[in-house]
Amino acid sequence: MQQRTLGQSGLTVSAIGYGCMGLDFGYASKVSPADGIALIRAAVERGVTFFDTAEVYGPWTNEAMVGEALEPFKGQVVIATKFGFDIDPDTGAMRGTDSRPEQIRRVCEASLKRLRVDTLDVFYQHRVDPKVPIEDVAGAVRDLIAEGKVRHFGMSEPGAATLRRAHAVQPLSMLQNEYSLWTRQVETNGILETCTELGIGLVPYSPLGKGFLAGGITSAEHVAQGDFRATLPRFQADAIAHNLKLLDLVKSIAAQHEATPAQIALAWLLAKAPFIVPIPGTTKLHRLEENLGAADIVLTQQDIADIEALLATVTVEGARYTPQGEAATGL
Repeated sequence: MQQRTLGQSGLTVSAIGYGCMGLDFGYASKVSPADGIALIRAAVERGVTFFDTAEVYGPWTNEAMVGEALEPFKGQVVIATKFGFDIDPDTGAMRGTDSRPEQIRRVCEASLKRLRVDTLDVFYQHRVDPKVPIEDVAGAVRDLIAEGKVRHFGMSEPGAATLRRAHAVQPLSMLQNEYSLWTRQVETNGILETCTELGIGLVPYSPLGKGFLAGGITSAEHVAQGDFRATLPRFQADAIAHNLKLLDLVKSIAAQHEATPAQIALAWLLAKAPFIVPIPGTTKLHRLEENLGAADIVLTQQDIADIEALLATVTVEGARYTPQGEAATGL
């Protein structure tokens, strides 16, 4: 597996990471802890060294699974986790954001235990908390770094101005935003430009469009009850029918490269900048191997230009989140 360095952080990881959320959270197809542990370890055996989780996934169960799976590989892998939500300790219900410094410290201590590590490799703010100045958030993480409890600070889905304010207090190593062939806001909202300027790595989540770009979802019937995608505008019946035009284009490009649509989607991201490390998730070993194969596909700048010229001929219908979810991004 090829390696990449996330911006100026000096943190080097596999060119393709593994997003662990979907193993037991968000999607209808969950796996048992034993199967999840086996799949995570299979990823390590295939060269993956970058794993992503969060306190809110489960909540708490995903971190515990990742911690058990990766305990034998201490010092060989990088684990990223996240803080920033107010979670009811009795019911696990999410009650909004909470990035108060004292809460950040509590989450850090709990995540250290669940992940079975002495230091969190990467600690992201999961969503910006409008109630807490970002300088206070960055300062709290700076203190945890000074104490040796955290190595790298990251954020997920901030606006460019907020990112700059945080970076001035505690330099960020990486940013985790949604970025894919059908979600390209980072190219126009200042995020990609700011990452380039400040030397911040970019970790695209949902690089396969929450599974759509892998080709397995061609109608709303393929989105099961209990799957969070069923609530998203982009996965409603009319939107899916419209967006199949995009998928057909990706399939045609993949055929030219003797690759799968998922591999083209990932290879496109890898070709966009050397500091980009996508983190696709899956519950299936063959999909994991398919995704990792994207690192071997080299797209030239002409390939990229051709792909984007084709993409410009179609539109994407439907917002990526509900209005409430969209309101929590770009702050």
